[in-house]
Amino acid sequence: MEQDADKSQDATPHRRQQAREEGHVARSHDLAQAAILLVAAVALLMMGEELAAYFGNLAGRQLGGEAWLQTDPADFVARFHALLEDLSSVLLPLLTLVAVVAVVLSLLQTGIIFLPEKLMPDITRIDPLKGFGRIFSLAGAVKLLFGMLKILLIGAVAYAALYGEREKIFALAGAPLPRIAVYLCELLLWTIIKIAGAMLLLALLDYLFQWWKNEQDMKMTPQEVREEIRNLQGDPQILARRKSVQRQLALHRLSKAVPKADVVVTNPTELAVAIQYDAEKMAAPIVVAKGAGVIAQRIRRLALENGIPIVEKKPLAQALFRDVDLNHPIPGPLYAAVAEVLAYVYQLKGKPLPKPPGRAA
Repeated sequence: MEQDADKSQDATPHRRQQAREEGHVARSHDLAQAAILLVAAVALLMMGEELAAYFGNLAGRQLGGEAWLQTDPADFVARFHALLEDLSSVLLPLLTLVAVVAVVLSLLQTGIIFLPEKLMPDITRIDPLKGFGRIFSLAGAVKLLFGMLKILLIGAVAYAALYGEREKIFALAGAPLPRIAVYLCELLLWTIIKIAGAMLLLALLDYLFQWWKNEQDMKMTPQEVREEIRNLQGDPQILARRKSVQRQLALHRLSKAVPKADVVVTNPTELAVAIQYDAEKMAAPIVVAKGAGVIAQRIRRLALENGIPIVEKKPLAQALFRDVDLNHPIPGPLYAAVAEVLAYVYQLKGKPLPKPPGRAA
């Protein structure tokens, strides 16, 4: 109980994926059943006249005409196949509609889940102690409550629907039989539609409860979160030390690369790119160091310590940082801008201008 009370952390993506792979997802069986009942009743109400006429004609054809009590097996099979084809042409659209509704609602609730292990027998499911635990749990109590509400709701809706039609029902005493049959069928279907609508509303509430309970069940304690991070990414202390070592190596590389640069282009504070150019050895200037944030500050500090000019050119710094890798030559579209910066730097130092950089081989 104390551990459950300490579950204050929302489930991580890994925990959610693991629960999904085990089949623990929010789902309401009543939602699909209520929707199927509602769709089937509405379809029957719309197609009722055609279906009644069809089955009346079918009964007339099968029961009337010449008797065929003595026939060979081949003729019997042929008649049976013809009857199935005739029935499927009428009933298949309705059955397909019901099946599509069931599949769509299932996918909307859970998505596609493939759990072949659920087909294997589970001995623990017949454990009496666990069975009593499931019955007398919160989920069991809620399920019992919803079952009782469902019975009461169906009874109340059916009573209200039939009680409102009591005068019409009593007036059918002297009506022709076909009229009585049509009226009772329509009354039955409308009553089913009302019951299905009420059950659908109750099923939506059940789904919301199942979603809430699933979220509560997947919550994690701080210790579980730390253990998951350790299992997936490694020990946080080791990761922190590794990052520290990588940072020190990067700073060490900067301390060697930046002093070789001829100029540092900045953005002015967020980015810094160090450029080196040796006309005798290089076909084009190269980027020897670049960085953002703390690394950019380190590059500027090293440039000041080594007397390297710092030029603020925001578009050029962004383009170099984005498009040029370390120790790679400047691409052609940036030649002119880099050459202008280098010319400015050489003028500051009183050095002769180098030849214009050629395209890298």
